[in-house]
Amino acid sequence: MANSSPPNGITLHQKSKTLELVYGETHYHLTAEYLRVYSPSAEVRGHGVGQEVLQTHKEQVGINQLEASGNYALKIYFDDGHDSGLFSWDYLYELATQQQDRWQDYLNRLAKAGYQRQSD
Repeated sequence: MANSSPPNGITLHQKSKTLELVYGETHYHLTAEYLRVYSPSAEVRGHGVGQEVLQTHKEQVGINQLEASGNYALKIYFDDGHDSGLFSWDYLYELATQQQDRWQDYLNRLAKAGYQRQSD
């Protein structure tokens, strides 16, 4: 289910700490925390299968800036200093369309690790 085209619309909502992506008539609201914990960077993904690093303490993270990277990706500057992952259009589409399942997987991994998320 790849979509190598950029979204029709990209809006950063800094107050609610969400990134809105529009594909056709569908609007997806991805939280900065969700994007941060699924960053495609080596810091998060590791350098191979099984080397992923579970991200914790990202509940309050926000996004400072967005920057297009050529015609294929979006660079997201998070307010915790993280900015090394390039989110390809394909990957952003995956994150948007699989948000519910991926978020639940993240919550399950946190629970397994014994981490209690801080609420707002």
